[in-house]
Amino acid sequence: MKDKIQAFFNKITPALDKFSTNKYLQTIMGAMMATLGPVILGSIAVLLSIFTGKLKIAPLTNVLTAINTLTIGSLALYIAFLMAKFLVPHFLKNDDGSMAGIISIMSFLILTPLGQITHKGGDIAAIPTTWLSAQGVFSAMIVGLIVGRFYVYIKQHGWTIKMPSSVPPMVSDAFSALIPAVAIGAVFGVISYLFALTSWGSVHQMIFSLIQQPLRNVGGSIWAMILVSLLMQILWFFGIHGTNVILPLVTPIWLSMDMENLSAVAKGQTPPNIIGLAFFNVITWSGLALGLVLLMMFASKSKQYKELGRLSIVPALFGITEPVIFGTPLVLNFDLAVPFITNNTIALVISYLLTKVGIVSRFIGAQAVFGLPLGFNAAVEGHISIIILQILLQLVLSPLLWYPWFKHLDNKAYKLEQESK
Repeated sequence: MKDKIQAFFNKITPALDKFSTNKYLQTIMGAMMATLGPVILGSIAVLLSIFTGKLKIAPLTNVLTAINTLTIGSLALYIAFLMAKFLVPHFLKNDDGSMAGIISIMSFLILTPLGQITHKGGDIAAIPTTWLSAQGVFSAMIVGLIVGRFYVYIKQHGWTIKMPSSVPPMVSDAFSALIPAVAIGAVFGVISYLFALTSWGSVHQMIFSLIQQPLRNVGGSIWAMILVSLLMQILWFFGIHGTNVILPLVTPIWLSMDMENLSAVAKGQTPPNIIGLAFFNVITWSGLALGLVLLMMFASKSKQYKELGRLSIVPALFGITEPVIFGTPLVLNFDLAVPFITNNTIALVISYLLTKVGIVSRFIGAQAVFGLPLGFNAAVEGHISIIILQILLQLVLSPLLWYPWFKHLDNKAYKLEQESK
């Protein structure tokens, strides 16, 4: 049975590897990762604004609110730029995609309907932040990919203004992007006009209604998160980078849910979503492998695993568990297959239920920097109960889940060591 399962995954591995290196999937993952800076800054601003609001320091609260609005509240703008910028180099090796990114922002704004603000007796045209934030994320992704591909098509066909070689690259690059900018901008202008005549009123509203909201209803449930967790760990077990294959598909959905939570917290409201990307990252921190490392250090009889535990403990405390994953190894180790595949899912279900009944506070959706030690990346979620939850998951639940399976493996290793003496 084991051989048949392994043969099946060996057969589909090339297809999965090809899928994980797909240009568009790589673009989505790269663009989402590149927004980490603005998202973290906005998250910090939201956390600080809670305290400054309670202390009634209005000027500082206003500044922090503005930072949040211009980072998390404008995330769609960054994504529109990054999608095109990351896509273009996959097709044009000598183009870094920056000009395509600028054209993408322009196109996104062309599709964004203007609002009116009455000020001192007159109406002022303004860009509403509705479509610049979480609600416009999918629209920004689609616009960025379309603009990037359109830009590549124009450049590959040579429909650009070519300058003499004596002209500085900065000038020639600007002129080479002139025709793509005008052509793409004109196309999106026509699209914006046509959608203004529909019941949706804008492309953004159409994408939100027909794509983003339905995908969120499906991918934004705990059942979808359970499925994602199991699929990722199954792929990891067979030596396939499950995170690279699966996570890019759900990151836009979960990240937009986090942005909704942060927006609600900034307004003094309760976060509307229990799950999100932050929830997944905090609960599945280190893949719950810290418990296995602790068992190796304190409960192992075999010299092999005791030594591996000592080598792995420091990186494991910072969420880096590659030493134990590849040192044990966990890949294709059927003795540890059950906990390796299911531990994350069990932790997610328990955490969801504890949050649902109100024992654990809802996550605010703040994104933490990778490499923070145990408890610290949970701290950015704004409540002590979340820190306690992560510590209990890693130091209590994780060892309990690993224990029966590891004990069996350890006994086998110890027996072999004794026989070899």
